[in-house]
Amino acid sequence: MTDSSPSSSSAAARTSSSPRIALALAGGGPLGAIYEIGALCALDEALDGLNLTELDHYVGVSAGAFLAAGLANRMTPRDLCAAFIDNHPDSEDQFDPAWLMRPAVSEIARRSIGLPGRLTRAAWQLLVQRRSALQVLEGLSATLPTGVFTNEGVHDRMSALFAKPGRSNDFRQLHTQLTLVATNLDSGETAPFGRPGWDHVPISRAIQASSALPGLFPPVEIDDHYFVDGALKKTMHASVVLDEGVDLLLCLNPLVPYDATVPEYARVMQRGLPGRKQRIPRIVEGGLPAVLSQTFRTMIHSRMQLGMKHYERAYPSTDIVLIEPDHRDPELYLANTFSYAQRRELAEHAYQKTREHLRTQRSRLGATFARHGITLNADVLDDPRRHLLREPPKATRIGRAVQQLQEVMDDLSHTTVRQPLSSAA
Repeated sequence: MTDSSPSSSSAAARTSSSPRIALALAGGGPLGAIYEIGALCALDEALDGLNLTELDHYVGVSAGAFLAAGLANRMTPRDLCAAFIDNHPDSEDQFDPAWLMRPAVSEIARRSIGLPGRLTRAAWQLLVQRRSALQVLEGLSATLPTGVFTNEGVHDRMSALFAKPGRSNDFRQLHTQLTLVATNLDSGETAPFGRPGWDHVPISRAIQASSALPGLFPPVEIDDHYFVDGALKKTMHASVVLDEGVDLLLCLNPLVPYDATVPEYARVMQRGLPGRKQRIPRIVEGGLPAVLSQTFRTMIHSRMQLGMKHYERAYPSTDIVLIEPDHRDPELYLANTFSYAQRRELAEHAYQKTREHLRTQRSRLGATFARHGITLNADVLDDPRRHLLREPPKATRIGRAVQQLQEVMDDLSHTTVRQPLSSAA
């Protein structure tokens, strides 16, 4: 961006008189976006002195790209909740997941054109040349579509969303810096849309590219290159803002591996039925989906942990606060990563768990935030009646007392045993 752009001038005005604060949002499919919306709403209400629509820099990857672009367009966390979670039919910013479930007809048709010729060649190789079935099948692989569903609706709908008054679909016209990360399919390199040389691409197109999960959606063509999900390269891509220098970096990561070694019964919401109990003694008992989910979560989380440790060493002058689910919380683990049906219950759960996290670590986090003019709002954190979307079950007097005692004990333990900020969850 040039120095005369709205983004540059606004950022300069803020950094000259206030701490430089940035936000990095990782991906995680629809479930990741749902968690991050609930967490963002909790942070927005509980952190006095912090305006999540007026930060210096936003970085979004995959599902996080949707939310980062919305915040950079001054959509509040509650606005995002209304658009993505409430999904009221009368809402002008309604997000309909059906946009993402339309077959990639053009991609399938394009790949099918060469199918007759390839089938003829495959028959010749199998019957005449006596090649193995595996070799023949390899020759047919190019006829397979690169994605099952079309993601063109992402570009169309987000373009319309950011065309409304007060918003922009142009990185260069934003009041702040926004970076949406994708991966160049041919080179494997990071594509930081929004940075100089990449800021001519419409924000909506960058979101489409950043969230193009291979196999599910076709790669997105931009300037004669093809791009896919930004999480293929890194989970968070926080170095984009750290390299520029910030005082405080907030990171949200929605996917963590589940710790099933602690025997417990979890109250979960499945198919809208509250109170159904399900025991998770071992991951393997959940079959292949559970094993694959745990494997995927463990891989991306270990990669992120290595990145966070590097950030702490390489950028000692920046306070980094990572918010993510508790590894012992089964609610988000049991939910389908690509499910949208339980969005209200899961967003509420994320909202309450984030408030609980801020309460239990208020001494340590309070000191960190205070260095940047931010204070924890005790009224917001301690109000048992506060909710995001629905009234929570009424707790008994004894239950509230036990919960408060547990939170005090947790707070004391975190104060006594100092942990690195990147382990905050």
